[in-house]
Amino acid sequence: MRLDLVELHHIRMRLRAPFETSFGATLDREAILVRVACEGLEGWGECVAGARPDYSYETTVTAWHLLTDFLAPAVLSQDLETVAQYEEAVRSLRGHPMAKAGLEIALWDLLARRAGKPLAEYLGGRLGTVRAGVSVGIQPNRRQLVETVGQFVQAGYVRVKIKIRPGRDLAEVRDVRRSFPTLMLQVDANSAYRLEDVSLFKALDELDLQMIEQPLGESDLLDHSRLQSQLRTPICLDESIRDLDHARWALELGSCRVINIKPGRVGGLAEARRIHDLCKAREIPVWCGGMLETGIGRAANIALATLPNFKLPGDISASDRYYEEDLVDEPFVLNADGTLPVPTRSGIGVTVRKDLLQRVTLRKARFTPEMG
Repeated sequence: MRLDLVELHHIRMRLRAPFETSFGATLDREAILVRVACEGLEGWGECVAGARPDYSYETTVTAWHLLTDFLAPAVLSQDLETVAQYEEAVRSLRGHPMAKAGLEIALWDLLARRAGKPLAEYLGGRLGTVRAGVSVGIQPNRRQLVETVGQFVQAGYVRVKIKIRPGRDLAEVRDVRRSFPTLMLQVDANSAYRLEDVSLFKALDELDLQMIEQPLGESDLLDHSRLQSQLRTPICLDESIRDLDHARWALELGSCRVINIKPGRVGGLAEARRIHDLCKAREIPVWCGGMLETGIGRAANIALATLPNFKLPGDISASDRYYEEDLVDEPFVLNADGTLPVPTRSGIGVTVRKDLLQRVTLRKARFTPEMG
């Protein structure tokens, strides 16, 4: 299979409300959408790198550079029948997993459509539904946090994650727990603390949390191991798990008891599946994180979350959690039981709204074999 086209769209979409973490607040979400075409079929992927190097060193600017100058030429120059061949073609390019994942997911979509299978089935998962959680950013005050959590509980979400940072942590988590004593609740620090803050985490340990996500440094495994040994609550690692090796090291060190798998963070769905398989063999549960994706990235995440070891609800919320209008004709709607449907059409199972895409595109690039 030789690709006829690689097309990039650098987009900017307004969120329904600012989303604040320990990094700061986001109101306009940037990303790069990747379209590949071959034999009359197309595949779509989403590169989740944002405008600022906060969660990751990658940004839309660096990802655009990688995609235009290296990744697109690499895939247009050779036959590709499998994603493994794509991984081999770009192996010499170090780092930049989000840029690589954007194109890799588009290839998965194309290959699944070519095979006439839904992406979930093509990955080895199942059709049906997946349990949906929701991530709540830092709110202006404690009262508003409790009210916001209540709205999502009322909407039917089965798990709520709240963001914390120094000065906005224990009292707020206590308020939420007091208001929702049986809620499946977890917190996410996005690397905002140090091991010296162990007393805070011991206090959080008393609040019956499902997990404490990424409390310490984004590249740390050792101090997380030391912290986990002092807590009953499972630590979940996100930013620290960059690939399969980091997952293996974390499990061998005892750095966590849960792993959040994000395809963009680890370089794509193939590496995400390998991490899933490792954790399944070690009996470590995983869940699928979110990066404010449009319906394109959300569809791929839902397909991934159908694999058997995704035992916990992920940050795979309905389309209207973040956007007034989604980029797909089949926006994801939360079921009454707190689940989202798995698309049953071939590939990622959604249709891109070209009208809306045109309105939110900041720049566009097209690459064909003849340009090589």
